[in-house]
Amino acid sequence: MGTTDQSDFLRALYQSWSDRMAANPNLTIADLRSLFDEWHQPTLEPEGVTYKSDVLAGVEALWALPVGADAKKVILYTHGGGFAVGSAASHRKLAGHLARHLGVTAVVIDYRRAPEHPFPAQLEDSTAVYKELLSRGFKPADITTSGDSAGGNLAIATVLKLRDDGVALPGAVIAFSPWLDMEHVGKTLETNAASDALVSKAILQGMSGMFLGEKGSRTDPLANPLKADYRGFPRLYVNAGEVETLLDNAQDLARIAKAAGVSVTLSVVGGMQHVFPFLAGRAAQADDELRRIAKWFKGA
Repeated sequence: MGTTDQSDFLRALYQSWSDRMAANPNLTIADLRSLFDEWHQPTLEPEGVTYKSDVLAGVEALWALPVGADAKKVILYTHGGGFAVGSAASHRKLAGHLARHLGVTAVVIDYRRAPEHPFPAQLEDSTAVYKELLSRGFKPADITTSGDSAGGNLAIATVLKLRDDGVALPGAVIAFSPWLDMEHVGKTLETNAASDALVSKAILQGMSGMFLGEKGSRTDPLANPLKADYRGFPRLYVNAGEVETLLDNAQDLARIAKAAGVSVTLSVVGGMQHVFPFLAGRAAQADDELRRIAKWFKGA
């Protein structure tokens, strides 16, 4: 596949969304979901990957099945979109690329979304799917939780909740540009405001309001994993784009987890936007990052 520098494709898509949202401030949640289902566009179709629909623990899901993948190993992938938009469909190609690089299968879940289903509905779904994977014979060490943005939050919070419940933990966690801070106090929210084409403080405030609803707390460690205790957490790979507003969410997570004794790899890539691995197959920056993740994953 060609990997000439098309890294601006994602920024341009984000800018078009931002422009459309600004021009139509009364967009409904259904409108926003339609808009964000364009998220698949920057990602080229991964070669040698088939897909299969499924239902796990009552949650609709999409399997990504790379040719020759180790069927005993699986990525539990939770999509981004502020807990309110995004879907398995918008993220299936990204999950397919990740699974292909890692040589495993992936299952992308359509967890319940806010505002109809506020916190902790999303976490209830992701933990239920994890337990269903265990009941289907997957060993905990052979499961990796992964996700982007709000889904990166869920990939981490799922493990925290499983630990709280005494369930055996997955072998690894991979978070792309995780959105963790529900208080919106990160410095890069201000310093990168001009360079991030999508994520603004105003958008985060709106999304977090829908996510937390009337009863959720902005400092609950299962909603805001920057408040969590990471002792005993699996090895963690976290990345971010250098120009995104959520950069310090990734940096703070890496620092906090390392201080708790977790094996952490942090990757910040210059010039890149929020969840830049969406450029998989299209831009060298994304493909190089996926190769780094694969090397990390297989080097365990």
